[in-house]
Order: sequence, then C-alpha cells, then structure tokens
Amino acid sequence: PVHMKNICMAALLCWATACSATTPIEQLTDRIDAGASRKFIFEKVESPHDFFELDQQGDRVVVRGNSNVTLAKGLHWYLRHYARIHLSWNAMHAQLPDTLPPVERPERHETPLDLRYALNYCTFSYTMPFWDWARWEEELDWMALHGINLPLALTGTDVVWRGVLLRLGYTADEANAFIAGPAWQAWWLMNNLEGWGGPNSENWYRRQEDLQRRIVSRMRELDIEPVLPGYSGMVPSDARTKLGLDVADPGTWNAYRRPAFLQPTDPRFADIARLYYDELTRLYGRARYYAMDPFHEGGNTAGVDFRAAGQAIHAAMKRCSPDAAWVVQAWQANPRRELIAAVPHGDLVVLDLFAESRPQWGDTASTWCRPDGFDGHDWIYCMLLNYGGNVGLHGKMGHVLDEFRKARRSRFGSTLRGVGMTMEGTENNPVMFELLCDLPWMADTTTLDGWLAGYVTARYGHSVPSAQAAWRLLSRSIYACPAASTQQGTHESIFCARPAADAYQVSSWSDMRDYYDPADVIRAAGLLLDAADELRGSDNYAYDLVDVMRQAVTEKGRLVHAAMRAAVEADDAERFDREASRFLSLILVQDSLLATRPEFRVGTWIGRARQCGQTPEEQAHYEWNARTLITTWGGRAAADRGGLHDYAHREWNGLLRDFYYRRWKLWIDGTSMALRHGDPLPSIDWYAVEEPWTRDTSPYASTPEGDPIDAARRAYHAITAAD
Repeated sequence: PVHMKNICMAALLCWATACSATTPIEQLTDRIDAGASRKFIFEKVESPHDFFELDQQGDRVVVRGNSNVTLAKGLHWYLRHYARIHLSWNAMHAQLPDTLPPVERPERHETPLDLRYALNYCTFSYTMPFWDWARWEEELDWMALHGINLPLALTGTDVVWRGVLLRLGYTADEANAFIAGPAWQAWWLMNNLEGWGGPNSENWYRRQEDLQRRIVSRMRELDIEPVLPGYSGMVPSDARTKLGLDVADPGTWNAYRRPAFLQPTDPRFADIARLYYDELTRLYGRARYYAMDPFHEGGNTAGVDFRAAGQAIHAAMKRCSPDAAWVVQAWQANPRRELIAAVPHGDLVVLDLFAESRPQWGDTASTWCRPDGFDGHDWIYCMLLNYGGNVGLHGKMGHVLDEFRKARRSRFGSTLRGVGMTMEGTENNPVMFELLCDLPWMADTTTLDGWLAGYVTARYGHSVPSAQAAWRLLSRSIYACPAASTQQGTHESIFCARPAADAYQVSSWSDMRDYYDPADVIRAAGLLLDAADELRGSDNYAYDLVDVMRQAVTEKGRLVHAAMRAAVEADDAERFDREASRFLSLILVQDSLLATRPEFRVGTWIGRARQCGQTPEEQAHYEWNARTLITTWGGRAAADRGGLHDYAHREWNGLLRDFYYRRWKLWIDGTSMALRHGDPLPSIDWYAVEEPWTRDTSPYASTPEGDPIDAARRAYHAITAAD
C-alpha cells in the first residue's frame, strides 16, 4: 500500500540521515531538522577560552567552537539571529530553510566564564521525576544549544543508595523504607526527609539506572560535565541502632523525619563514603564535579564539627576522583564558613543559588550578604526565579543583567566562573532563561531593550509591532520585579489559593508584594492577541499567547476577588453572589484556555507518571505521587503543620476545574449562606477536602483541545467585557 511505502521511505531517510551525521553536533542538528547538518560545516578548534564563531563557506554556514557545547551555542545563535528560529522547551524542532541566510562577515563571541550550570535538586522532583529518555534527550539538546556545560545529574541516585544499603546489611524492604518515592527524591537527597512517597518497585530501579546511564553518556558526548551526587554524610535515621554509627540527629523538616548525619569523626565515615562512591562509579562512572549539600535548610547541628565534616566530605570525594571539585549550594546559612574553610581553592564551586534576589557573593545590599563572599572560592552567579514549578510570568530582567555585570566588575569577579539556572521548576518563563544563558556571551554595550527586541523577532520568526510592544510592556511591569524584592517566584494565582476572604498568596513562604499594575498585563495580552493574524502557525507565538493571556485572566481574578472581599466586609450577600459568580466563571475560562496547550494540562503531568509503571498498581502509585506533590505536597502534618500545602500549585487545565474550582465553590456557597443568615464565615478542614483528589484515578487527557488563538480571544473578551 502507498501508506506503508511512505512510512518505509521516511524510516529509510531517518536511518540514512543518522548514518551520515557522524559527530555529536551533527546528530544534534539533525534532531532539530532531519538532514539539516548538511547545510553546516562544524569545526572544533582548540582555544584557551570558550568561544564560538560564525562564518560562511559557499552556501554552507560555518560554526566554529572549542567544544561540542560551544558549537551548539553557536548553532543556536545562528538560528536565532540569522534564520530567526528560536528553539524552546515548547518547540525543540524546526524546519530550516532550503538555503540558509548567509553570514556576511565572521562573527565571534568569547567568554572567560567557563562554567554554565543548570538545575536544582528540586527540579528533579517538581518537573523531571517522570521524564523518559525522549524528553531527556530534548532537554540535553536544549542545554547544549544554550551553552550549558555543567548540569546536576541526579537521576538514578536511588539505585546507588539501594546498593549501598544492601551492602551494609539492610534488607530490600528496609532500603525502600529509606529511599523516597519519585516525586520527593529531591528533598531526600538534600537530607530533609526519608521514605516518603515510596516504596519503589524493581521496575523503577531498572528504569532509572538505564535512564541515568543514557543521560550521562549523552552529556559526555556533548562535552557536558555531569555533576553527580557525592557523599555528604547522610545515613538512615536508624543507623545508630542498625549499624552502631555515631550520628547526629538533625530532627525534622516541615514535619518530616530527617535522615541522620554520620559524624565525620566516626572511623566508618571514610568506609561508608568509599562504599557509596564505589556504587556510584560502578553505575555511572567518575565525574569531575560532585554535588554535596549537608545541613540543608536548618536542622539540629548541635555537636557537629563543621570543619571536620568539610574535610571528611572533601577527602572522600578526592579518593574517588582526584581531579574533582565539590559543587555546593549557597542557600540560607549554607555553606557554613567552617565547612568550606579547609577545602583548597580550586576544589570548590559555590552556586549563589538566589543571586537575583538574595545574593551572597558580597553585594552588601543583600539580606543574605557575606561581606567576604565565598572566601576566595570559585562561584557561579545563579538565577532561581521559579519556586515549586508554579505557573506564572515573573522576573527581574533589567536587574539580572545589571547585577551580573556588577558582579563581574567587583573584587569578587576574579573568582566568578559563570552563570547558572537553579530554578525549582522549569518549562516556564523561557525569556528569562534565554537572557541568563546569553549573559556570558553578550557585549557590555548590549541593552535590555535591544536584546529583547531581537529575542521576540527570533521567537516569532519576524518582527511584528504589536508583539514587540506587548513584550516591552511586560518587561517594564511583571518582568520588572523590584531589585529589593525577595518574593519566591511569580505573583501567585489567586485561583490556586486555599479560599478565604483575605486570601492573597498561595504558598506559605511566597513573600509576595504587589509590584506591577495588573492592567499592564491585561493590555499586553491584548497587544499580543493583535498579532494573531500575522503569527498564526507559530508554535512559540501560540505558547506565549496562551501563557500571557493566562496571566491576564489571573490578574482579573485577583481584582474580582478583591470585590468579593469588599462584599464580605460590607455584609452584602447579593453583591458577594454576583462577584463570586464572575470569579468562578473566570476559573472555567482559564481552564478552557489552558486546554489548548499540552504544557498547561495536568493530564500531561499525570500521563508521564503513569507511563513509568508496568502494572496497574505501579501506575496508580506514580499517579498518586504526581497528584499529591502539586496539591497537598504530603500528608496532613506536612500540608498543614509543615505549611507545604499548595507549595507546588499549578495553574493547569483539569486541576483548575476539578480541584481549585471545587475548593472555591465550597467556600463561596458556605460564605453566601453565612452572609444571608448572619452566621460566622465557614471554617473548613481543607486537607480533608483536598486529599481525596490525590487518590482519584479519573483520567485526564494530555492532547490539546481547541484553537489557542480562538480560546485567547474568548478569554480576553471575558476579562475586558463591561462589569
């Protein structure tokens, strides 16, 4: 049949393309567009500094660089600035023109900043716990194209720990009681909790081991250095009784029992560390960088000798890999000065994790300032930006650019090694991460307005005045969060808050403050919608239109909620009912809008979780992991007493309709009745309302429904129609 013939021909073409692309950078190019590598000449050239260069040879574009990562960065620079193609999380494939736009004269970019870091422990739980190889392959391509050469690589660490515990005499069940489930492994590996979300199946461990082997293999092919998890002294909380070890009890973290910390003076510290590194190396090989973050977010450290701990952790790493460096997060009080005091310069890289808001590198304006920076150790300027994987526009565009340049000029600039993306959740705010990744390569004369205009042109394929105006307005409003602000990510959606008349922030530690005019966001959404006729067919435009319009609906919802609050304060039941009806309708408008994009559907998140399981029981367990993390976060104690409920809230289709809408409807109905009868406002056990959804297995689709432009027009009409 003709159909089968076409399939066979397509398969043959893909096979032939794969065979003809012999280098990693050519293979990456062909993953973007099959056969596109033939349009380029890639030349790897030795250099004392990282660089890429664009040139022309006949009808082929020449990309030169000193590594596969810099070649990939050069390729993406060419695609953005010449071909006007922007590869992003929502669109990692593109059709290149038959004849590439020529490079009229050579263009070279060089940087002494040799480390460009990516990922946070939390990213592996808030975004990546259920990714398969296909999704990871795209992410690794994204990293290379954006110049990232130092990402955290935590996948499959549970396999390492299971091997260690079995060798220490733990049973398989005891090991599983220590290892966290897929959605909570970030906090297990940061010594915050143990066991929650498990137990994991044999299939899970096999899957994760295979996945991590493929991840680190591809990283090395692309000249990306994986940061593997090293040993920092963590042991199960029962290690004193089970193994007779001398341990410190860190206590609890947000109502979770923490693992114990093995005292560095215990003679078996070196033995257990060696056992850990043996397992890690056997599975995934040696690395040049290892991540260790003991004493994360407080905990009882009484009796711990920090200097001895730092020496023991450093020595264990060096025994495994003599040329390795320790990568540590600067977050709150960590790393303690005593911990890193005995580590030689050159053997430590400090991630200034929240440098855009609470820098520790020496900026005296910061509330977390270290006047002496990191005491001469190498460090990386990082942008955290996103907490919990929350959905929402947010950023400090101008401040990030200015502060990075300020850091380079400062007396701490000599030990600045690069930039880093340390978001808790990813696949959001692509404009901010694009800006951060460009910082090392950007000329000092580049202005934010000039950079943004080029970004918008590349993202949509050509420059459309109304789209440019929309992004200029966003850059001066919601993306201009004040420098002094320490709020944790986006101005959270009121739709996702536990209902109350005085509801404001959603998560317990948001530290939100009003800093922009909601009308500016709504106006920007309208301007972007005005470009629909010219930009229809652009996937990047469709994604941005839905995302910006989603933010506009959220802003309208907060304004309507304020009217609801005023009605409650005035004991005006009729006005309350009228405003509450508008509020609930906006939630449904939002749900319908977000149904048009797979990135904003809870079915995508749940579907990935279920695909990890081989049996119905396993699939249901991973679905429970996925549902719980983004709602209650954990059990009742963690949700309420620990304050973790809604920390990872998501403004997603399906979740809006079936979780947030129902929660608000329950409160609205009770409040309406109370106002009409003069009764106290309802007091609701929210955890009891929320927890059943985490155990539900009603299916959610991941495929988009409806046209995003049509849905955006309906949403815009809903928020701008006369009250």
